[in-house]
Amino acid sequence: MRRYGELSQAYDALTFNVPYDEIAKYYDKIIRKFSNGKRLLDMGCGTGNLTIRLAEMGYNVIGQDSSTDMLTIAASKSDKVKWINQKMEKTELLVNADVVISTLDSINHLDSPADMLACFKRVRENMCSGGVFVFDVNTPYKHQKILGNNTFVYDVDGVYCAWQNTYVEQNDAVEMELDLFFEQKNGSYIRKTDRVRELTMPQEEFCRFLQIAGLEVVTVYDYLRFAKPKKNSEKIVIVSIKH
Repeated sequence: MRRYGELSQAYDALTFNVPYDEIAKYYDKIIRKFSNGKRLLDMGCGTGNLTIRLAEMGYNVIGQDSSTDMLTIAASKSDKVKWINQKMEKTELLVNADVVISTLDSINHLDSPADMLACFKRVRENMCSGGVFVFDVNTPYKHQKILGNNTFVYDVDGVYCAWQNTYVEQNDAVEMELDLFFEQKNGSYIRKTDRVRELTMPQEEFCRFLQIAGLEVVTVYDYLRFAKPKKNSEKIVIVSIKH
């Protein structure tokens, strides 16, 4: 269900409150704790806001996304990053990465658990021995209690967004329909619609998939912290290594 064509045009406006600087510093600390490598792949990089910050920190970064619309916007922001149009579960690099990251719940946006496992296998195949894979995911708690069947409304400069969720209990999925109203120069609005689906699994399942893919899980953090996740953690970070 990955589309993001219409959403890409509103993405930066709608994520105005995402603390990209804090997230970049957090991931940098994790990477430095487990790796000295500088070749970094950012899977599901979107419009590149975090990718560019990591490049500015000194990493040799590849930004990967399946949406050409997202990548077009990302590429317009920086020429310090190599941008590639690939699905995460089809990743193919010319040179193996030292570090692979996937942030802002990009893994949740894969179409199925089978695609998640395929993605993890591709990470291992495209990462150096001793390489580190770090990613964050929304938890079942967030899908059930926060996103659920709720509706959210955002009114930001130039864009009005009505975001309606439908929770699918059998696989902890959230179907999202986003009605986007773009303001025109004459004050009128054009309506466009995009649909997105997020999947999730218990922490133990993500770790099991990583082990099947040949990656060793070394730690799991509560998001943006260096503490263990809680029962009501909305997002977790999983760190794994290729031996």
